[in-house]
Amino acid sequence: MKPNEGTADRIIRLIVGVVLIIIGWPVLGNNTLGIILDIIGVILLVTGITGFCTLYKILGINTLKVPKE
Repeated sequence: MKPNEGTADRIIRLIVGVVLIIIGWPVLGNNTLGIILDIIGVILLVTGITGFCTLYKILGINTLKVPKE
């Protein structure tokens, strides 16, 4: 898995992921919307930590800045 997310993209994913987990679990409780928000939050956290997004790969998007040689 070659990273395809830039630094800003990763930071945004981490922040939004944490916020969704916080909103989804304790605030909304154990209902369907809370579970969906938790799942999306975990996905954003994982992609933010790894720097790789499968959807970006499928769509051919790359926000990672490649240094010029």
